[in-house]
Amino acid sequence: MDIKTATALRRLRLVSAPEAVSFLLLLVCSVLKRTTDFNAVPVMGAVHGVLFILYVIFWADAWNRAKWPLKTAALYFVLSVLPTGGFFADRRLKREAEDAVIATRARKEGIVNA
Repeated sequence: MDIKTATALRRLRLVSAPEAVSFLLLLVCSVLKRTTDFNAVPVMGAVHGVLFILYVIFWADAWNRAKWPLKTAALYFVLSVLPTGGFFADRRLKREAEDAVIATRARKEGIVNA
């Protein structure tokens, strides 16, 4: 994995958890808006919207650079629209990055011929 691909995956990973948190907070704010006089939906909606747009931009960049199959790319996109999906995306991306580092080291040391 080259440095640009690793950077793209890291950016996607870094925005996935905050995007998931903002989605959950937006859901809580929506419930509070309907049950109390507290209305933070406009603020949380804007925050979540910005984070979601960043996630989609970083997802498209990662898909392009990592050359994911359609199934993998679709999975990461579906995880972005689920309330806790960003946490699962973060975990999968971390595992994918660690596997790439291990494979690169193994190739450098001549353990595998991949």
